[in-house]
Amino acid sequence: MNELHESLGPIYETVRQVSQGLPEGAALIGFAGAPWTVATYMVEGSGSRDYPNAKGWALGDPNGFQVLIDLLVESTTAYLLRQVEAGAEALQLFDTWAGVLPKHAFDRFSAAPICEIARRVKDVYPDIPVIAFPRGAALYLPELARMPEIDGVGIDYATDPAWVARELQPHATVQGNFDPILLLAGGNELECRAREIVEALSGGPHIFNLGHGITPDADPDNVHLLLETIRG
Repeated sequence: MNELHESLGPIYETVRQVSQGLPEGAALIGFAGAPWTVATYMVEGSGSRDYPNAKGWALGDPNGFQVLIDLLVESTTAYLLRQVEAGAEALQLFDTWAGVLPKHAFDRFSAAPICEIARRVKDVYPDIPVIAFPRGAALYLPELARMPEIDGVGIDYATDPAWVARELQPHATVQGNFDPILLLAGGNELECRAREIVEALSGGPHIFNLGHGITPDADPDNVHLLLETIRG
């Protein structure tokens, strides 16, 4: 574990410097890949369309695959705790490929590890909020949102905000779900979609965010327009 922390030292230092440079009232969210998604890259060796090797192992030998998940729970918890020590004030776990799992496998290899990491973090830092973001798994989110360890759930850009307001906001803070491709399109469509999300989710706790990561070719002017729109 010491070797892990040594290799990740530049990340911890970056978190520390960003935290110290933020204006008062701005919170810093630390993050990590969730165990299932990290495991898929470890097993496949790269990205994949349907993750046949990782899914084949998880579904064909779940107890053997669980050993890898347990190791990732331990290392990810340690990684996030160090981010909190460096100044992160909330944490988010991205499970980018959760949506490829059937429900029983999602419960075991996505939701359960995320909740276990959250429990371990809160054993040390009880007041740190934890956001779970299993992309592509909207129908599984109501159950996850009710978990006591989870303070918020991320919603991807394919999820209807009206459904989110009805099914998720009564149980947890929601984060999302603006389509990052609109940062390329810009214009009136960007403004309309941003206002639509804000209006749909204004009745409960909501963190406006992208419905997944920003793309490298996003137009900075459109990012500025988005910020102006949601602040207005």
